[in-house]
Amino acid sequence: MFNHILVPLDGSTLAECVIPHARIVAEALGARITLLHVLERSPSPDLNDTINPLDWHIRKTEVQTYLDRIAACLVDSVPDVCNVIVEGHAPEGVIDYAHHNSVDLIILCSHGKSGLSGWNVSSVVQKIILRSYISTLIIRAYKTTKGCEGKVTYKKILIALDCSQRAESALPIAISLARHQGARLLLAHVVRKPEMPGHLPRSREDTDLAERLMDRNYSEAKHYLAQLDSQLSSTDISIQTFLHSGSNPAATLDDLVESENVHLVVLSAHGYIGVEKWPYGSVAVNFITYGSTPLLIMQDIPFERSLRTRAESAARERPGH
Repeated sequence: MFNHILVPLDGSTLAECVIPHARIVAEALGARITLLHVLERSPSPDLNDTINPLDWHIRKTEVQTYLDRIAACLVDSVPDVCNVIVEGHAPEGVIDYAHHNSVDLIILCSHGKSGLSGWNVSSVVQKIILRSYISTLIIRAYKTTKGCEGKVTYKKILIALDCSQRAESALPIAISLARHQGARLLLAHVVRKPEMPGHLPRSREDTDLAERLMDRNYSEAKHYLAQLDSQLSSTDISIQTFLHSGSNPAATLDDLVESENVHLVVLSAHGYIGVEKWPYGSVAVNFITYGSTPLLIMQDIPFERSLRTRAESAARERPGH
């Protein structure tokens, strides 16, 4: 579960759309919230890149006033709210603070002061989610205009499952949010059609093999969802199960999100075929890149076990190049 929620804000009205969502999660879990602003050095036309101390102090005071205003919106429902200002570059500042202050969840707006774009998430958000190795809730700025005083509700919460314990690790948080919101919890599983590449058309034996494998996996998934439904029947949560098949689970799940008008998607960063070489599996990556609904990703790989990319290693070895 989450005890410490980090909400990075850049001063834009777009970024403020995360506040109602932060309120919901904090209320549901009894978590504390830290509002964070990374005060970046403004580009200077001077080759010496000097900073005017007075201008810097004024900027910092303005940011503090801004964060105080946002905190005032939350304090009635989330008593434990604090403000933090750090200096540096936005992505690194957010990640460093999160790693050094036991942050369990980062809530990010898909776009901020740079404005909306054709990209599903801004470059700053992309950098944070790829390097933080911390659970993340992404709110789509282009689908909401509600800011600090706004209210949102999750009436339908979908969790993607694949019979694995890794995917099921996201279930407790989905249950807590569904209970708090009085939402319907949708348990969704997509049975992937087996791949049988070949230069020639499939033989009858190949087709029979694929059908038997598909029947086996479908039967296993049906049994799994029935067990979960039975286990959760004693709770006060409305449960609905969905079992589909398809060659692209992410696309099938996204179609389900659209057809059922889902308000929040919850999933684990990895499923049963996930590898620790990368921070996210294919389903999570597709929802980040193409999804249009608030997305909560439970990161199942701690930062201590993460692997540096070659670009990261090269940057550390040759700083300044």
